[in-house]
Amino acid sequence: MPEGDTVFNHARALHDALAGLAIVRSDFRVPELATTDLAGWTVVESAARGKHLLLRLADPAGATATLHSHLRMDGSWRTFRRGVRWHGGPAHTIRIVLETDKVTAVGYHLHDIALVPTDDEHTLVDHLGPDLLGPDWDAARAIANLSAAPERAIADALLDQRNLAGIGNMYKSEVLFLRGVWPWRPVGDVADLAGLVSLARRMIMAHRGRWTQSTTGSLRRGEEFYVYGRARRPCRRCRTPIRRADDGDYDRVTFWCPSCQSDSR
Repeated sequence: MPEGDTVFNHARALHDALAGLAIVRSDFRVPELATTDLAGWTVVESAARGKHLLLRLADPAGATATLHSHLRMDGSWRTFRRGVRWHGGPAHTIRIVLETDKVTAVGYHLHDIALVPTDDEHTLVDHLGPDLLGPDWDAARAIANLSAAPERAIADALLDQRNLAGIGNMYKSEVLFLRGVWPWRPVGDVADLAGLVSLARRMIMAHRGRWTQSTTGSLRRGEEFYVYGRARRPCRRCRTPIRRADDGDYDRVTFWCPSCQSDSR
C-alpha cells in the first residue's frame, strides 16, 4: 500500500512535467474511457489528496475536467521525453497514455480511473479524513475520527483513510513501534493518541519530495526501517525477532516487536 508521500511525489513529478502543456494524443486502455479523446486539452495542475491523484485539465472552450487515478499496491505514473522508449512495466499493464509535444506520461497498473468535471471531483474524495500532507490537515479532527470507534484496533484505524488520509502499512508499523503501541490495542486504550498522530505527520512530512523513505535516519540498504519489512530479524532496540501479520492480505500487513510493543504495555 503506497504511502501518502509516494502519491504526493508522483503528483508533483507529473505537475513539473506536464503543467501548461497541451495534450496532442490520449490513449485510455480501460473499457469505461476507451473512446475518450483529450487531444487539445491542457494540463492545468496535478495534485494529490491522500492516496488519490488528481490531474486537472482544461479545454480551449474553458471546460474543466479532472482525471482521477489511484496507485493502490502496484500503480505508478512515469514521464518520458517525447520519442524516448517507455520503461515502467509490461505494455499490458499500461492504463493511460497522455502525449504532449514535449513529454509523454504513462500510467501503469492504475486503479479507480475516472474522468469527471472538476467541479465534481470532490465526490471522489469527500469520504477522506484530513490529509496529513494537505492544506486541510486538522489534527483535532483526525483524533476525533479515530476516537469515534474506541474499540477498533489502532493499526486498522490508522489505515482507514476516512479517519486521516495518507498512512499506509509502512508508516503505520513504524509509528506504532516508535510509540511502543501494540498494533491491536483498542484506540480507546492508546494513552497518547495526539502524540501518535503528531509523530505520523512529522514522519510523512519529512518525505515530501524524497523518493527514498527512511524512518531510522539511515539510507543504507536494509537500515531504513525499525520494523517494516524485517520479519524474523532482530529488533533494533531489544533484539527480539520482529513479527509479521497479514492474515493473507498484504494490503493489511503489520510488522511489530512483541517485546517493545507488548499487548500488556
